[in-house]
Amino acid sequence: MRLRYKPNAPQKIAEFPQYIPEQPDNWVGKWQERFDNDRPIHIEVGTGKGRFITEMAKLHPEINYIGIEIQMSVIVVALDRLVEEKLPNLQLLHVNGGSVTQYFAEGEVDQVYLNFSDPWPKKRHEKRRLMYKSFLESYEKILVPEGEIHFKTDNQGLFEYSLVSFSKYGMVLEQVWLNLHESDFEGNVMTEYEEKFSSRGSRIYRVVAKFPKKIN
Repeated sequence: MRLRYKPNAPQKIAEFPQYIPEQPDNWVGKWQERFDNDRPIHIEVGTGKGRFITEMAKLHPEINYIGIEIQMSVIVVALDRLVEEKLPNLQLLHVNGGSVTQYFAEGEVDQVYLNFSDPWPKKRHEKRRLMYKSFLESYEKILVPEGEIHFKTDNQGLFEYSLVSFSKYGMVLEQVWLNLHESDFEGNVMTEYEEKFSSRGSRIYRVVAKFPKKIN
């Protein structure tokens, strides 16, 4: 997702440290302390303009949400939503989502959302896909035992790749939707991309994959 550079973005982010911590690595292992409760933590890697994570936080006050986005001109849009809504169970991180182990302790996160991630279609870019095994290793480290990834995309090739990658890693495919909007799935919260693509008639794919049980 590319937006025109916003020159006031750094200042706006600096104005709201209560929503975007200046040094997020200081909160490793202490995110529930920051939320001031012991509720489950769900993160979205690549939160974009924040529609999905904001709506989820509104619908599920019993869960703490953290949206991760590296592009400054994008995360300020999500910040605007958060400032307007003043949701106590939502935080944003302006960091690289590929480095989640730098910002979360082992077993600190209960669920990971990957929504409409960059497909990186060229074979030489495979290692950049967020479903590549190195990323799965990172997610598994920060997730609770048998934690889940919830993934949505309109890209059939990336979806097929994700199913293979999850399976090779030993994950269990709990549920798979080949046409989400034509299914009986209830409670779907759309991202900006999802609304745009589905309005054009694109098929939306979704999968819930669970990490294998660790054997001591």
